[in-house]
Amino acid sequence: MSDKKLMTLSTLEDIKFSIELIEERFKEIDSSDDFLADANGLEKLDSISMRLVAIGEGFKNIDKLTDKQLLPNYPSVNWKGVKGIRDILSHHYFDLDAETIFVICDDYLRELLVVTMRMIEDVRS
Repeated sequence: MSDKKLMTLSTLEDIKFSIELIEERFKEIDSSDDFLADANGLEKLDSISMRLVAIGEGFKNIDKLTDKQLLPNYPSVNWKGVKGIRDILSHHYFDLDAETIFVICDDYLRELLVVTMRMIEDVRS
């Protein structure tokens, strides 16, 4: 297996771990208000946001490693949005919107995990 392929696989595994960690932390969150209700909610919001930054950065790196050839094979994911959330969270952190993070976790994260696991299988084969 080539170095680029190994790096891609390693990054995908890191992304998978981050998504699973977010899902675990998000279990107790029923609405965006739960993020803002107390210190525990804010801690979850912060930690989930940092993992979303890492996921976005990871997919940006995968795009570079694969010369933008891998992500287009999985059109069910809005890759521009996945990579873009990293920029928003990194550069506009004080404008962080709990509702946006809630929607990402509630509506899009499961599909991203499924696609990431499929990508891992495809890269391995």
